[in-house]
Amino acid sequence: PSLCGPVVFPTMSQDAATLREEGNHLFKSGDAQGALSCYTKALKLSGDQTEAAVLHRNRAACYLKLEDYAKAEADASKALDSDPGDIKARFRRAQALQKLGRLDQAFLDAQKCAQLEPKNKAFQELLRLLGTQIQQKVRSCGFRMLSSTDARVQQMFKLLLDDSAQLSDKQKAAQNLVVLSREDAGAEQVFRNDGVKLLQKLLASHHEDIVLSALRTLVGLCTGHQSRTMAIVHELGMPQLCAVMGSGASAVSLAACHLLQVMFEALTEGMKRDIRGKDEAILPEPSRELRSMLQHLLDMMPAATVSGPGRDSAINLLVKQVPRKSLRNPDNSVTLWTVDHGLKKVLEVAGTVPELADGPPLTDNTPMSCSVLLNKLYDDLKCDSERENFNRLCEEYVQYYFSQPALESKVRAIQAVSVLLQGPSDVGNRTLELSGVMETVIAMCASENLIHQQVAVETLIHAAGKAKRASFITANGVALLKDLYKTSENDRIRVRALVGLCKLGSAGGTDFSMKQFAEGSTLKLAKQCRKWLCNDSLPATSRRWAVEGLAYLTFDADVKEDLVEDKKALNAMFELAKSEDKTVLFAVGSTLVNCTNSYDVEKPDPQLVELAKYAKQHVPEEHPKDAQSFVEKRLLKLLQAGVVSALVCMVKQESPALTDACKECIARVFLALVERQEDRGMVVAQGGGKALIPLATENTDVGKVKASQALAKITITSNPEIAFPGERIYEVVRPLVNLLHLECTLLQNFEALMALTNLAGINERLSRQKIIKEKAVSKVEGYMFEEHELVRAAATECMCNLALSTEVQKLFLATGNDRLKLVVLFCGEEDERLRKAAAGTLAMLTAEQPELCARIPGTTSHWLEILQALLLSDSQDLRHRGVVIALNIMQAERDLTEKLMESEALEILSVMAKEDTDARGPISKIAQQCLEVAVRYGIIKSAEGESILS
Repeated sequence: PSLCGPVVFPTMSQDAATLREEGNHLFKSGDAQGALSCYTKALKLSGDQTEAAVLHRNRAACYLKLEDYAKAEADASKALDSDPGDIKARFRRAQALQKLGRLDQAFLDAQKCAQLEPKNKAFQELLRLLGTQIQQKVRSCGFRMLSSTDARVQQMFKLLLDDSAQLSDKQKAAQNLVVLSREDAGAEQVFRNDGVKLLQKLLASHHEDIVLSALRTLVGLCTGHQSRTMAIVHELGMPQLCAVMGSGASAVSLAACHLLQVMFEALTEGMKRDIRGKDEAILPEPSRELRSMLQHLLDMMPAATVSGPGRDSAINLLVKQVPRKSLRNPDNSVTLWTVDHGLKKVLEVAGTVPELADGPPLTDNTPMSCSVLLNKLYDDLKCDSERENFNRLCEEYVQYYFSQPALESKVRAIQAVSVLLQGPSDVGNRTLELSGVMETVIAMCASENLIHQQVAVETLIHAAGKAKRASFITANGVALLKDLYKTSENDRIRVRALVGLCKLGSAGGTDFSMKQFAEGSTLKLAKQCRKWLCNDSLPATSRRWAVEGLAYLTFDADVKEDLVEDKKALNAMFELAKSEDKTVLFAVGSTLVNCTNSYDVEKPDPQLVELAKYAKQHVPEEHPKDAQSFVEKRLLKLLQAGVVSALVCMVKQESPALTDACKECIARVFLALVERQEDRGMVVAQGGGKALIPLATENTDVGKVKASQALAKITITSNPEIAFPGERIYEVVRPLVNLLHLECTLLQNFEALMALTNLAGINERLSRQKIIKEKAVSKVEGYMFEEHELVRAAATECMCNLALSTEVQKLFLATGNDRLKLVVLFCGEEDERLRKAAAGTLAMLTAEQPELCARIPGTTSHWLEILQALLLSDSQDLRHRGVVIALNIMQAERDLTEKLMESEALEILSVMAKEDTDARGPISKIAQQCLEVAVRYGIIKSAEGESILS
């Protein structure tokens, strides 16, 4: 060796790398133990975290080979701690967890692997195997617990009634009751053993865990059982249940709210069919109990003893239970009764200003919840007289407080008007037009009292919603709002004044030519909103107003571009959407709809535009940055910023603030996000597929369609079993079938058909049966007659997969219809995609139902020409389908074989049978089988001593 240069000693990382390479070599040669030793030594030497993660992953593979699954799981987990995206480590952990019997955790890991690499067969196979094992485990467990249910209930009761028992034991016993009550036998035993009285005692406990367990047990007793629910309502009494819901603990309040929700559902919908008993015949009409429950909830509204979360829960229940579920139901008597007996009580809450000492305790979400409830009640009214009564009651309330000499009373009246403007805005505008109200609002904006000033500014902002009123405020209130923004020393006032300016500045909507303010002013307002939004020192309520401002300003494409470039502002907005402040949901949804351009835009007729210009009428102009190329870039930036996880959290919110309008916004954004095929995997991986299902079932009519279309796009390009695992795949079918409605666009019909084709190809139990139950077959048949080639082909492809079901095959077997004729004729069409689908359907039907073969000649006199055209096609797929149909026909009847052999089909099949290339191997074999069938029938003969093919 040369002595000229410095001596280089091997570093520790070099030693570790050498050991790792040696370990890899040993592992490949089958020496797992030797490889394990090398990896372990390398881990001791390695100081690099990334290298250590690789070593842990490799060592996990060794442990799997050596069947030490606990250590394999531990090493794979360490690798994932360093790099959660390490797909090999996740797969090895899934394998280890499977062997350890932790199937549910293994399934989650395998599912994640399959989402990241959908085409990996090893991942798919492990996922399928785990699904089977989980189902077997559930079946084998059975109902072994039921045999000792009574004894276990008695044991739990004894422990809970024992004053000397330890608290931890009582908590476990109470939790066990929850588990028992979730099954019919356990619930019945708890109820029959006088369990309601025991649960009543537990509700008075000072320990939150025990109270929660008691409430959850009662949920199990009431779920779907009308008679038990009525008995429990009488036994416990609504005063106690309302007192528990009105307690200070948020978790207890939510649990009590859930119990009352279950009680309402049990009383209104009756008992489940499978547990209807003898007592059904003697059940009294539950309407009296329902009215009593509603009355107690209304009494909670102004009660000072009820906590803020408890009041929110009561409002939430009223939102869900009072209005009709469908406007097709003519009976809105519950709403009318609630308006007459409780509207002013709701307005008492709406008019409460938390900072003033004379009102009940509220949360930040209460005013918005009141707005939603008032809006729901107003929308449920059917005629002018009912709406006039609603208006009269609201005006009476506002006038009563406005006529009082005390300034606080006027503030209360204005606060109620503000809440009405956010809900039934027509009612709010009428109250605002009452004598002296608007003037007082303007005057109070300059008040030295910060609370009065805040209420007035908020009311002014909400009043600017109407274009007519916005113009008035632009002319008379902009200077006031600017002055408040510049001179006020209070951040809460400044941010609200800023939002008022934002709202007035966006009055032109997306019309580029309609600018309310000077060039650049809108961008300055947006910059200030983003600054407020990112200011962590501000309370969430003030930062929420900054999002409100952006919701208005993002009509301007320049503002959209600036917002998506500001990652800090996006993260702040997403975190706010996930927070406890539910009132921000609609503002976030509206902002995202604007940024993604997912609002509806009607393209005007060019001739009408020219005519309007000639007549010097105003024509809306599109902003250059609202072009599709800009929109796609914004969508990508939002995806990278984590918009999907924020949307998923928004969907999960259990709050009246998650209105149908808010859900529609979320559905629109989801549809925009899945527009590009390459982005759909990311949306699914972050929970978007799961979140879309409730949006497609509980939403506005437009929102349902948007969410369903997003589901269709995902189902077309993703494996449905991975995108919608387990039983969730059932829930996807109905939204897709709804897209087949004639009112939907042709594109929506087409995407629904393609998605249903994918679902129908999975299996009988999971998909085809559900599609048939949803009465989709007749709709699919209808689209097989559609003039548009793509839609017609998609419908035929869907029918091809549905034909795997016996029930659909029976439809083709039934006499007196032209289903078979249509499929045969489609096999002769020019459109290759349609021919493939039709030929596939015919091949499937003739294989599964041989008696259909005899009917084919009766469908059209050209059936032989159609079949020969399939056999002679340039498309290998069509030739394959054609030769399968020919084989099925020949195997079905001798007479049909004779007809085929008398035609040119004999020569065609002979030529096909002699082709022996790898690509045409299957076709050649089937053609040979056809000829062998003809030989068996004695219709043709082979040369003596030679194969028929020679």
